[in-house]
Amino acid sequence: MNFATFDLNLLRVLDALFREGSTVKAGERLAMSQSAVSGALSRLRHALGDPLFVRQGNRLVTTDYAAALKDPLREELERLEALLASADAFEPGTAAGTFRIAASDFFAELLMPPLGDLLHQRAPGIRAQLVDLVPRNHVDSLESRKADIALIPDADLPEWVQRRPLFHAPFHVIARAGNPGIAGLGGGQVMPMDTFCRLHHVIFSPEGNLSAMGDTALGRVGKHRQVAMTVPVFSGVCRVVGESDLIALVPAQLAARVAGTFDLAVFEPPVPIEPALIIGIWHKRSDKAPLATWMREQVFDLMRSLDA
Repeated sequence: MNFATFDLNLLRVLDALFREGSTVKAGERLAMSQSAVSGALSRLRHALGDPLFVRQGNRLVTTDYAAALKDPLREELERLEALLASADAFEPGTAAGTFRIAASDFFAELLMPPLGDLLHQRAPGIRAQLVDLVPRNHVDSLESRKADIALIPDADLPEWVQRRPLFHAPFHVIARAGNPGIAGLGGGQVMPMDTFCRLHHVIFSPEGNLSAMGDTALGRVGKHRQVAMTVPVFSGVCRVVGESDLIALVPAQLAARVAGTFDLAVFEPPVPIEPALIIGIWHKRSDKAPLATWMREQVFDLMRSLDA
């Protein structure tokens, strides 16, 4: 390849193809027609001497040569973006791009609705994606660029990960309003210990763990609860409680948000449970990237309002 005559604009097309896996979606990302993207891909193949992508069913699969280019190319483009632009000059109204947030479905209820409205009003060209938060894999998702930020309980982190404390999440007990096990109890009061331990619980656990922070707190006073079920998403926990006589410990902010939807009574737990500190984390390489910097601040501002 003759680098002196190589059209560097083709690298943006190659990066879009890596990201989207199709000429149609790459064209949408770059505001180009599919035929223009296909033409650029043909020129790339000729210049680099490799097919770059092969078709497998309805998707494009990278060749080994192209796969080796993918991450280094994205890193170099990010360096150029940071070099040539500043966060102060960022214009959200005309910006285009995708911002991925790794988080539990708690944030589908409490972050994504106001974030969706904010982006619609202020940055219609930016797409926000909430992606599954794999337990103990959030750091890898940042390193592999599968997420731009992760929203997690406070944890020890590598030195290359930046963090921002966002809000504390105390725990409340939820039960179906018609659950006979809470007859005579008023919502908002402390659930009696014998009631809490007698009723069966559903636990939020993506990994299927049968114990959580509530069990640690109970153990300190010599008590234990009866765990009947684990569910990997908060929405499932709330629905199980709303349609059964099981109860659950969930973040207070979520309990307040969904109590009306699922006809739930909300109680204080019978033992003190340390509130979880929720933090936002991101890779240091994105510290100065204009779109990522702006999006982080929007997300963090929305989350700080949840501090209880």
